Amino acid sequence: MSRNRTDVVDGFFKGKRYLIHDRDPLYTKKFLGIVAGSGIRAIKLPPRPPNLNAYAERFVRTIKESCLDQMIFFGKDMLRNAIRELVTHYYLERNHQAVENRLLVPLEITSTRTPVVQKRERLGGLLNYYYREAA
Repeated sequence: MSRNRTDVVDGFFKGKRYLIHDRDPLYTKKFLGIVAGSGIRAIKLPPRPPNLNAYAERFVRTIKESCLDQMIFFGKDMLRNAIRELVTHYYLERNHQAVENRLLVPLEITSTRTPVVQKRERLGGLLNYYYREAA
């Protein structure tokens, strides 16, 4: 089954107005033309901006170091599942130094009793999360 250009752009960029990108040669004139044809404005970042893209670069580095460099993938489905698991771990289970080493989305603890510490593994133990189960 072949997909045409508008299917890919409309599916991935559906509802988006801007594509902010760096100066990577992957953003060819042909690709940017397809994006523009879907009504999306492409904005190219200036050359060598200090910290302009720092959060995105750090997130990409975290994915590479925590997951992609540690595994061998046999197909797109396996890669997508690994990234889905890592993103869930990153946003819901991983402590972040930028917010005083707390979770981005903290879990509510409703018990006054001290419950036993539990461990949740993701990606076969590559990512671990320790938590206290509510009573």
